[in-house]
Amino acid sequence: MAIEYLRGDATAALGSGSRILVHVCNDVGKWGKGFVLAISRRWKLPELQFKAWFRGEAGQPFALGEVQFVEVERASWVANVVGQRGLATKHGGEPPLRYEAVRAGLAKVRAHALKEGASVHMPRIGCGLAGGRWEEIEPIIESELTSHGVAVTVYDFA
Repeated sequence: MAIEYLRGDATAALGSGSRILVHVCNDVGKWGKGFVLAISRRWKLPELQFKAWFRGEAGQPFALGEVQFVEVERASWVANVVGQRGLATKHGGEPPLRYEAVRAGLAKVRAHALKEGASVHMPRIGCGLAGGRWEEIEPIIESELTSHGVAVTVYDFA
């Protein structure tokens, strides 16, 4: 199974059936730049639950590699994947994205997708403000999702 690439808005995922919208969050509880703005325009709950999770009010650990699934419509979730350490690249050094945290998070997304019979939808996660490289993210998606039979659609905003 291959990743399907489309032009469009990942928050308006195409197709029918159960769906999971995946995006990468930081580990400092900030929500306010990048793709999360599109999520918040469409649904308020992912932001509210992410902030509560960061404050320790969600009953699950908040750490790199963890995922919070927020049901935003019937059989449709936003997956808040903590895959970014901090907010910005420091003085030309390592970017905030942590590839192993993304891998761990996508393994959890895979389990949820297989349990729910859901397809996975996302922008090019980790490649915006998090500073990751798609050449490294794409093989992780293939390894953790598509090679296990999970349908994945990646949206490039038109």
